[in-house]
Amino acid sequence: MTEDTTTQADPGRRVRVVLVDDHRMFRTGVQAEIGRTETTGVEVVGEAADVDQAVAVITATRPEVVLLDVHLPGGGGVEVLRRCASLMSAPENPVRFLALSVSDAAEDVIGVIRGGARGYVTKTITGTDLVDSIFRVQEGDAVFSPRLAGFVLDAFASTDAPPVDEDLDRLTQREREVLRLIARGYAYKEIAKQLFISVKTVESHVSAVLRKLQLSNRHELTRWATARRLV
Repeated sequence: MTEDTTTQADPGRRVRVVLVDDHRMFRTGVQAEIGRTETTGVEVVGEAADVDQAVAVITATRPEVVLLDVHLPGGGGVEVLRRCASLMSAPENPVRFLALSVSDAAEDVIGVIRGGARGYVTKTITGTDLVDSIFRVQEGDAVFSPRLAGFVLDAFASTDAPPVDEDLDRLTQREREVLRLIARGYAYKEIAKQLFISVKTVESHVSAVLRKLQLSNRHELTRWATARRLV
C-alpha cells in the first residue's frame, strides 16, 4: 500500500474494521497507516491470517467493514465470504467486505464480488484513499480501484463474462483451488504444500471433485478445466 499523509477525520465519523491478510508485515503496515483512530476515524478491532481465524474474529467482533485479502490459507477470501454470509445479510448492522489485494486478475475480482464483497481495491492504494473507501463501503457504496472499475462493469455486462456454471458452483472454494492446481499439472505433494494441507486431504478433495463433476481421472479433469478457461 502506498504511504501518504492522512487528513484529520471528522470527530463524529468512526468505523470498526478487521484486517484479514496472511502477511503479518502488511497487516502491521496497514494498521500503522489507517489505524490512528483520532486521525482517520478507523478503529482496527481485529486481525486474521487465514480463513478460520478470519471467521472467528469477524463473528466475535462484528466489525462494520472487513478488509479482505483474496488469497488466504484455508480456502481464500471467497470462503470467508461464504462462511460470513449470514453476517453480510443481517437486517441490522451488516458486516461489509472490501477486498484489498495485490491481484487484479478477472477471476479474483469477479469471485469476491459474486461472493458478496462491496468493492475491490489493489494494494497500491494510498492510505487516504483506503480510508475513504472503507467509509464508502460502510455507507453501502460499491468501491473499486480506478483501473478496475471499467473492467468490472465490462466483465458483468459483456457476453464474454464468465457465465454461471452450475457444475463449478457445486464445488467448494477449496475444491476449486485443488482443481485448478491439478489442471496445471501440480503433483499432490506440491498442492499440499501450496495450500497448507496434507496430501491425504488433497486426495480427498480430488475424489470429491471427480465425483461431483462425474469425471473418471485427472486427465478428464484437466480437459474439463481447460475448456472452461480455469487453468
